[in-house]
Amino acid sequence: MTIHRCAWADTDPLMRAYHDAEWGVPERDGRALWEKLMLDGFQAGLAWITILRKRDAFREAFAGFDPEIVARFDEADIQRLLADARIVRSRSKITATIGNARAYLAMRDAGEDFSAFAWGMAGGAPIIGDGVHLPARTALSEQISVALKKRGFKFVGPVIVYAWMQATGIVDDHAAGCFRRTG
Repeated sequence: MTIHRCAWADTDPLMRAYHDAEWGVPERDGRALWEKLMLDGFQAGLAWITILRKRDAFREAFAGFDPEIVARFDEADIQRLLADARIVRSRSKITATIGNARAYLAMRDAGEDFSAFAWGMAGGAPIIGDGVHLPARTALSEQISVALKKRGFKFVGPVIVYAWMQATGIVDDHAAGCFRRTG
């Protein structure tokens, strides 16, 4: 029996596994949503497969993407990360991730749950794409980007935010005919 997937997922076994088990699956855990947003920020200008291949190293280097720990990273940590060839060594992306941990914690401390924020902006349920067009950004990704920036986040432009929305199932953009499509 032939399994039909989104065309991009048939390029590499790791991409197939990611597509089949993760991409587009609704994520409701705020910390997991934050981690995925940080990884999408690191992807800016790169192919997703690059980040996927480095994801375990990112998790190790960034203390499991625990915002409490990452928010306390200092210049010594930045230098450690810049020297770590296993991850993307971009000072601006590294410092953005540290700042974004602080912004995430500020939201939490103000009583704003990250998951409730993200899903609330999307209406609480996955948005089903048309199965044909994959926009790079949408009006909603622009709104979420602005809202995140107002809360102090960096590397959260509307294209990064839309990729994150797809990855976390806020949007179901599986292709028509893909076995993972829900709509």
